[in-house]
Amino acid sequence: MGLLNESQIAAGLAKLSGWTRDGASIRRQFAFPSFAAAIAFVNRVATAADQADHHPDIDIRYSRVLLTLSTHSAGGVTDRDLSLATDINRIAG
Repeated sequence: MGLLNESQIAAGLAKLSGWTRDGASIRRQFAFPSFAAAIAFVNRVATAADQADHHPDIDIRYSRVLLTLSTHSAGGVTDRDLSLATDINRIAG
């Protein structure tokens, strides 16, 4: 899987509500009404990530979840990251 160029990343992010570029990654923070709701969301993301065989970095801070996506083997953002971000947005509703 090849790295996306700057214009491809910008075009992909324009279609992804809430996601931003952070160096060689994309990231989004989600907020929930409770810790339990945040964990339930993370569990749904984990299922999607396993199915895609592509796993985000996950930082849980009580009711906030920060997800960071990067294709480490490629050294940056690829179509796999944009695809999983799309799935995560769908899961988040």
